Amino acid sequence: MPALWISHVTVTDQASYSKYAELAGPAIHKHGGKFLARGARYAQLEGKERPRNVVARFDSFEQAYDCYHSQDYQEALEFAKNASERELLIVEIEE
Repeated sequence: MPALWISHVTVTDQASYSKYAELAGPAIHKHGGKFLARGARYAQLEGKERPRNVVARFDSFEQAYDCYHSQDYQEALEFAKNASERELLIVEIEE
């Protein structure tokens, strides 16, 4: 089943986070991810507000999981760790 990678982010260091985004996008694409939303308009209805929200679609849960744990994504993630507060989850899509 396809899966969504959903991330909610508050950027605390724009320069470092920009480097993360520069590297993460290609890593996600390389592993079959397709962005559906990146920093678009949103309405926070419940929970902690994070002003940057990203949704990417993968062909499977495993593909999304493997992308996160890939060397190229982990290298990108090093730039986000001290430059943001974030939550990231993978959820299967029922079709």
